[in-house]
Amino acid sequence: MSPTMTNDGPQMARTLRELMIEEAANCEQKRTLNDRTVDALWDSGLLQWCNPAEADGSEPSFPEMIDTWIELAWQDGSLGWIGIANLPSAAASAAYLPEEGFNEVFLGNDNHTTVGGQFFPNGLGDTVDGGYRLTGAWNFGSGTGHAQYVAAGFIPTVDAEMVTGEDGIPPLLVAVIPRDEIVFTDGWHVQGLKGTGSFDYNVTDLFVPEHRTFELFCRTPQRGKAPAFKMGLIPITAAGHASWALGVAKSMLDDVTELAASKVRMGDEASLAHRTTFQRNLSHHTAMWRAARLLVVTTFGDIEQAVEDGEALSPTMRADMRVAATFATECSREIVQWAHLAGGTSAIREGSRLERAFRDMYTGTQHVFIGEKTYTDSARIYMGLIEDQLGL
Repeated sequence: MSPTMTNDGPQMARTLRELMIEEAANCEQKRTLNDRTVDALWDSGLLQWCNPAEADGSEPSFPEMIDTWIELAWQDGSLGWIGIANLPSAAASAAYLPEEGFNEVFLGNDNHTTVGGQFFPNGLGDTVDGGYRLTGAWNFGSGTGHAQYVAAGFIPTVDAEMVTGEDGIPPLLVAVIPRDEIVFTDGWHVQGLKGTGSFDYNVTDLFVPEHRTFELFCRTPQRGKAPAFKMGLIPITAAGHASWALGVAKSMLDDVTELAASKVRMGDEASLAHRTTFQRNLSHHTAMWRAARLLVVTTFGDIEQAVEDGEALSPTMRADMRVAATFATECSREIVQWAHLAGGTSAIREGSRLERAFRDMYTGTQHVFIGEKTYTDSARIYMGLIEDQLGL
């Protein structure tokens, strides 16, 4: 990051507002962020911002990340999704890769490194001398349209047999692979989030050196001092999903409020803003948004502080973060549904922010990470039915 560049994430994000007014539609048409938008992200400093200091990052706190991601998603759902995909992917790779891998992927590229992809273990890596022979196929690789490196989750095998740890669970690893070694099959023809370049991809019997792999659930960073790195990739991902949904919902709240001042619906004598039902629902959903944001910021911020003070990250803490993220997403979806209905025909016109945000919300909320299973897994921990849940 340039010495003159601010470390204020929300402020860096706000520098993109005018650009996204001009470029959001083109990114949707291209089905990935266009070059001008990617260049602007780099110029803003955001694509390095979440990294450890050793990778020219600022190591922001959870509240800082949350408000930055909200701002990006407020501007455009696809831009916001890139923010919660590429930034944590690069940060985790920089924090957890072994030294040789970090030197290759980050220092070897002057820390100008973008990472995207799918971390779910949809591949198998046969253990060989110095690394793994990886075969697998991954869907919805967020941010791979412009990523220099692609993450691919996998399960290691020995002589084609899955290995397990002392707890009987196989280790889950992430490979960080140069873009030119990936076979892209696209598949990104979807309702919303069209500009994210979330392409399908695969590899077959590809050698990946061990130094370009790390454990999916790693909480012992090789570099970086921020508590977030000691909490692992899952809490960062949870905060990202919550922030993204809140940002899209806030954009619709703001846009329908602006629209209401001038929109007169058929049969009405005054603008939508004078309808008492609109007034009531605007206040209700504004309060819902503020409460959901407060829950997310408080939950993640308090747990981050506890970890910084030396407290161990417990299963209950992890459950609290996942529940907060899922609840905020559900609140955001309800807000968007109301704003879309309130906007009437203005909200269905192609190219409007309301129309795009509605499509984005109903695409992003299909993600399994903020699905019902989060609630049931967390409830079992709250009730003492289980001690822990893998992946929570």
